[in-house]
Amino acid sequence: MFQEDEKRFSYEDHKTTADWLLSKTHHRPLIAIICGSGLGALADSLKDQVSFKYSEIPNFPQSTVHGHAGCLIFGNLNGKPCVCMKGRFHFYEGYPIWKVTFPIRIFHLLGVETIIVTNAAGGLNQEYKVGDIMVIKDHLNLPGFAGNNPLVGPNDERFGTRFPSMSDAYNADLRKLACTVGKELGFSDFIREGVYCVLSGPSFETIAECRMLNCLGADAVGMSTVHEVIVARHCGLRVIGLSLITNKSVMEYDSSEKPNHEEVLETGKWRAEQFQTFVSTLVGRIELNNNF
Repeated sequence: MFQEDEKRFSYEDHKTTADWLLSKTHHRPLIAIICGSGLGALADSLKDQVSFKYSEIPNFPQSTVHGHAGCLIFGNLNGKPCVCMKGRFHFYEGYPIWKVTFPIRIFHLLGVETIIVTNAAGGLNQEYKVGDIMVIKDHLNLPGFAGNNPLVGPNDERFGTRFPSMSDAYNADLRKLACTVGKELGFSDFIREGVYCVLSGPSFETIAECRMLNCLGADAVGMSTVHEVIVARHCGLRVIGLSLITNKSVMEYDSSEKPNHEEVLETGKWRAEQFQTFVSTLVGRIELNNNF
């Protein structure tokens, strides 16, 4: 399951998976939501649900991380047809990057137009507090500097162009809408906008690494999202990314703080209701059929 030289899925393999899902549900989602660590309650709020375990879906990888349930859930959220990943895949689980991002192309073939990518992240910006929600305006793909990009290898033009632009990875109109929604809900005190940096994990960052990333302009750091965003943009999907700041990155050598996954999950539970309200309201305000 975790072999780097494993044969990549073809366009036809992706279509087989998408066609299987379309044959099993009447839902035709236009918005996809990826739920990060501790944020699975969002998927549970969908109405008229049809759920599939990842193990049931042809070609789908399996999520192995605590806090990632491993279900694909179709339904309606605030009147909009959606599909939610309750649990995602990570490079650190041993999957090749092209398999980590496999579901994104499935969403594209299902007819999805817009993807909301959420994650739990460590706060590098010293003004951030645990429980803040950061609207991602840009990212740093550090693994990509070493060649770990999901688009490496043969390109199938049916998915997208060989050299997609990433200067507009996070849709400006959707970011503006998210900030407006946050203000209307009275969440302005904990809504931020900043730069997300991805590292491979699974170890948390050293103090020196946190200081370096902050100097490079990163406001938050995590182990997901960026690879999914790259493939989503390659497919022409609109993207908005949201980070829940679940811990403050350790920046001082005399600190006794140590980041841990349990803290990540606890913060997710603590902020779950407001995060769910925020995303649900945002979904209700997103116009479909590429009109905004």
